[in-house]
Amino acid sequence: MAAWSTLNAADVTLFLLLVLLRVSQAQTFFFPFRQPETCGHNQYFDISALSCVACGANQRQDARGTVCVCLPGFQMISNNGGPDIICKKCPENMKGVTGDGWNCISCPDGLTAEGKCHCPTGHILVERDVNGTLLSQATCKLCEESENSFTIANALGNRCVQCEPTFINTSRSCVCSEPNILTGGLCFSSTGNFPPRMISAARYGDLGMSFTSEWFAEYLQSAAAACWVYANLTSCQALGNMCVMNMNSYDSTTFDACRLFQFIFENTAGLGTVHSVSFWRQNLPWLFYGDQLGLAPQVLSTTPLPTNFSFKGENQNTKLKFVAASYDVRGNFLKWQTLEGGVLQLCPDTETRLNAAYSFGTTYQQNCEIPVSKILTDFPMPTFYDVYLEYTDENQHQYIWAVPVLNLNLQHNKIFVNQDSSSGKWLLTRRIFLVDALSGRENDLGSQPRLIRVATQISLSIRLVPSTKNGNIYPPLITIAYSDIDIKDPNSQSVKVSFSVTYEMDQGEAHVQTDIALGVLGGLAVLLSLLKTTGWKRRIGSPMIDLQTVMKFLVYYAGDLANVFFIITVGTGLYWLIFFKAQKSVSVLLPMPAQEERFVTYVGCAFALKALQFLHKLISQITIDIFFIDWERPKGKVLKAVEGEGGVRSATVPVSIWRTYFVANEWNEIQTVRKINPLFQVLTVLFLLEVVGFKNLALMDSSSSLSRSPPSYIAPYSRILRYAVSTALWLVIGIIQIVFFAVFYERFVEDKIRQFVDLCCMSNISVFLLSHRCFGYYIHGRSVHGHADTNMEEMNMNLKREAENLCSQRGLIPNTDGQTFQIAISSHMRQQYDRIHETLTRKNGPARLLSSSGSTFEQSIKAYHTMNKFLGSFIDHVHKEMDYFIKDKLLLERILGMEFMEPMEKSIFYNDESYSFSSVLYYGNEATLLIYDLMFFCVVDLACQNFILASFLTYLQQEIFRFIRNTVGQKNLASKTLVDQRFLI
Repeated sequence: MAAWSTLNAADVTLFLLLVLLRVSQAQTFFFPFRQPETCGHNQYFDISALSCVACGANQRQDARGTVCVCLPGFQMISNNGGPDIICKKCPENMKGVTGDGWNCISCPDGLTAEGKCHCPTGHILVERDVNGTLLSQATCKLCEESENSFTIANALGNRCVQCEPTFINTSRSCVCSEPNILTGGLCFSSTGNFPPRMISAARYGDLGMSFTSEWFAEYLQSAAAACWVYANLTSCQALGNMCVMNMNSYDSTTFDACRLFQFIFENTAGLGTVHSVSFWRQNLPWLFYGDQLGLAPQVLSTTPLPTNFSFKGENQNTKLKFVAASYDVRGNFLKWQTLEGGVLQLCPDTETRLNAAYSFGTTYQQNCEIPVSKILTDFPMPTFYDVYLEYTDENQHQYIWAVPVLNLNLQHNKIFVNQDSSSGKWLLTRRIFLVDALSGRENDLGSQPRLIRVATQISLSIRLVPSTKNGNIYPPLITIAYSDIDIKDPNSQSVKVSFSVTYEMDQGEAHVQTDIALGVLGGLAVLLSLLKTTGWKRRIGSPMIDLQTVMKFLVYYAGDLANVFFIITVGTGLYWLIFFKAQKSVSVLLPMPAQEERFVTYVGCAFALKALQFLHKLISQITIDIFFIDWERPKGKVLKAVEGEGGVRSATVPVSIWRTYFVANEWNEIQTVRKINPLFQVLTVLFLLEVVGFKNLALMDSSSSLSRSPPSYIAPYSRILRYAVSTALWLVIGIIQIVFFAVFYERFVEDKIRQFVDLCCMSNISVFLLSHRCFGYYIHGRSVHGHADTNMEEMNMNLKREAENLCSQRGLIPNTDGQTFQIAISSHMRQQYDRIHETLTRKNGPARLLSSSGSTFEQSIKAYHTMNKFLGSFIDHVHKEMDYFIKDKLLLERILGMEFMEPMEKSIFYNDESYSFSSVLYYGNEATLLIYDLMFFCVVDLACQNFILASFLTYLQQEIFRFIRNTVGQKNLASKTLVDQRFLI
């Protein structure tokens, strides 16, 4: 038994596994797809099984197709609300079925197709008595249409209801017979002041077409007549809605919806106005502000809103409380509702972001693309809105202010007046809608519309009162533009829509102040450029004013004007950044994107002019004349074999060239030394903008926070604020670097400029540098020890003697330390320099100009030694006809950057303790480089709105120009000093 049990259990287990495996293999998860309309006449669609199932005997599917009903002539015996019903055939003497389907009844006037009893027009069907007892035979009762009753059968034919009052009032019956007029289910008398004959056309200006609208054909005349004859409130509202559906367009030659509305408005002046508003007639909706020229500017800019807005403080008020009175298309008032929650915003979004549109001071922009099928589903009927701004006065009483509308699609006598640039021609309106899918239905109100009209652009603009200190604004303006969509395939068509809120203030005063600053500073720039040109003329030793002088003036003026534009743009940007973000009661608002164009133009001018100045300085630096004077003299003579002479004789010990090479390399290295680290500058600014969040200060909202929560709405960036934040951070980081470099780094770590001067002195080499024809710099590097080409022991001994003041000082003048000078050389001195230098540069000229009597290399060496000897003797006052004297510059000369004395007979050496020879290096032009890099960064960012890309391109161009400066400067250095370029690294 135990073995059998074990075996039996194993078999059972194996059997179950096989069954499960079989089941899993047999399972499928797909089945036919069926639509309810594909089911047969005798089938219904099972909403649980999602398939068609046959109905029972004597049954068929209902109108929806999801349940079964009894066939005509069959009564229900049971029905539990599901598909399982039981039907029974009615007897021959009672072939009709009651309206509820549960009983059979005799029908004396015949049957309908559904097997129900039929009654003639004007009669009602009676199947039960007043206590609910079923009659053996149905009867048809005629409604009493005579006086004192005035009843008629309702649409279902199951009860008598009172006639439409207009029928009774007009014909004293329930029949509107001629000559009375029947329209829209209402009856009007043909006598009296009945509105003129109207057209039922819906205008679609975008598509250039007009066709008869079924809605207008059905209800326009009745609404106008009821409004005109009876002052019916809903009819007047419905007529106003039809005018709005026709874009508030008015044509004096055509009696369309708006012409009818205007007709009634003009002929009901005796009814008075609402709330003392002359445009708001009693019983009529307020649709227009009037068609007088110049009325729009008065409405928009005459009376400020009696409320204040503030960003901070105890009386903080940053909420725009817009409310709207909403109406349905038939003129029924729906409700008062706030605009929060996206009432006027077609684009879906979170409620927090949608409500950010009504936060005062926040520029709002929303764009999306919506399928036409969704629009047709969400907006089968239009809803109309009269928008108001709610506010509280000083006594805490609540009021509402009507918000005007600028409909860009409005036509006045076939002219789009609201698209004119002059606001004096505008015609302001009041009522708006978002989607009209009703007036575009041609023949049947239940069919798909031929055309729909969608509010694709809605802009809410708010203007600040000029010179306000308390945040006063003028009435807001809603600008709306509709697009007409020709419906072809709703599932494939889509519509782009946008909603925006903009803030603006009068920029006239700011422009005047900017123009004044530009004029004053531009005039000063002209004077400064003239002084620079005068100084340049003195330094080149030319008294004539020629084309070169004019071009030089223009280049100087470009640089000075660039600084003017830079100062104005930075000042303007910081003004908007500080005063907009830090203000409590609102007194300034940011310029709109269109108003920023002038500012962007100034930034572009500043960059272009600064780039020209930078290129001018770059070209000037790489074309300077420079020569290294080697003071080293041979220490004696040595015996050496002379080739070709067959003997041994003594020769002068050659002076090593390696010191000159070494100094030239050091000069080559310091050509692009700067007071800031460009990579650190770029990365730090980018870190502060992107990581710390300073870029959030450039958002067009009132918040001064550096962070924004992801669910909140992120306002668009202001180009002025982006420029202000970028320049502020760039200048602060740059100035901090410069101060750190001057105060700490150069004192305690490394000062490459002064080290170069020390190197020259230790190498016994002076630097003679001419940045202009008759002006330049001199670094006196003559060693006080006589020789620099020595061993380590002697070198250390010399340094020790110098540290203990056991030798003379390094200065050019005895007993002084002055080693650097600005030099103004005479024309005679320059001519002699050029004659010697000509042979140095001739080797780089065309081959036909080279001397054929000797080697070019030997000529260059000879010219080098000649130049070295000449400059050395010049410094040693050997040439009395080309002598010089040393003096200090006057304070005014230092300030103006020019020399008052001209070196006529003698050259002039000016003591220069500030190492101004760095002006021919990057080091001495840090301000120009810093501003140029900053302008490049800002221009790229303004163009692409991307700080990361701007940082990358800024650093890339820095490296490119640095490479060019080093490469070309290295070639110029080699050609000017006869230093082989292969030894410059």
